Amino acid sequence: MKVLIVGGGIAGLTIAREFQKRHENDVTVLDRNLAGREASFAAAGMLAPQAECDSADALFRFCSASRDFYPGFTDELRDETGIDVGLDREGTLAVAFDEADEEELKDRYRWQVEAGLEVERLSARETHKLEPFISPDSIGSLFFPKDWQVENRALMGALRTSFEQRGGTLVEHEEIKSVANDGKTSLMAGTGVYEGDVIVFATGAWTSLIEADRVEFEMPLVKPVKGQMISYRTAKRLISKVIYGAGGYLVPRNDGRVLVGATVEDAGFDKTVTDEGRESLRESALRVVPSLQNLRIDENWSGLRPISGDGNPLIGALNEELNIYISGGHYRNGILLAPLSARILVDHILEDTRSEFLADFSPARFVTATAS
Repeated sequence: MKVLIVGGGIAGLTIAREFQKRHENDVTVLDRNLAGREASFAAAGMLAPQAECDSADALFRFCSASRDFYPGFTDELRDETGIDVGLDREGTLAVAFDEADEEELKDRYRWQVEAGLEVERLSARETHKLEPFISPDSIGSLFFPKDWQVENRALMGALRTSFEQRGGTLVEHEEIKSVANDGKTSLMAGTGVYEGDVIVFATGAWTSLIEADRVEFEMPLVKPVKGQMISYRTAKRLISKVIYGAGGYLVPRNDGRVLVGATVEDAGFDKTVTDEGRESLRESALRVVPSLQNLRIDENWSGLRPISGDGNPLIGALNEELNIYISGGHYRNGILLAPLSARILVDHILEDTRSEFLADFSPARFVTATAS
């Protein structure tokens, strides 16, 4: 079986790895740029469904299941490649600075307790004891011990190493323009044609740019949402946990970096970093951890998050008969959701198993809506 995967970010490389683990060794990944250098590189690596989601809905259940999948996934990668991808289980804090923040945290605490989740409500004193560098203006927090983080750039390096060690073919700087069928399903690229028995689109923010030529399927709408980030570098780890607050988040790394994110901008495919974006992130960071005041910004970058028409992932068949599939639209949860998305999609393709999440996030929901 010849497998073609379009997109070499975390979604594409985790899918490739799942095929290779089932002894499907003829796997090619095609990327329009350098593999792993778009949203997967720009992300902060948070695995935080309890801090991010607003109710115990299908997306929350999917995010939580994928978070719980991570320890085994990263252990396997380390055993395969020797690369430690920095799965950090220190937990996550959501901090309140005013009454509106406090009310939001009360609501979050209530539904999570009702759902039987691990969450702790902390006073201002308890918050400062846990993280001494948090601003004294904070008035309390929630602690999510099972919301973690991973070093996403190391993770991408490990996935690429795993893919290449297993004999996969990686083609970079190859933009796929369209998919066609003349008896054989083909991908039309700038330099030629690629034919495959199974095709999976993991094309992130660029998904909707791919055209269908003489193939019966409609590519779902996926839009780019720009996110700018900054980072500081400290002599030692200043904070121990991921911290949400003041309209943003801070992610501490073991090497002393503190990542700060992120803006949310409808800017098309423009990834320009701006003075305005940098300053808004700086202000957010300093409100949470004033000790960063005397440090210069070490790095400033942006990425494009892929969002679907309803904000939920797209996982499943675009045309089951022709073996054309998609895994995308993960928006803010690409790093979190990719490994489990890959597992359930490849399980379906090779073994015809149907996870509940395939039903929840099938791209067919948009086709049905259009037809009606």
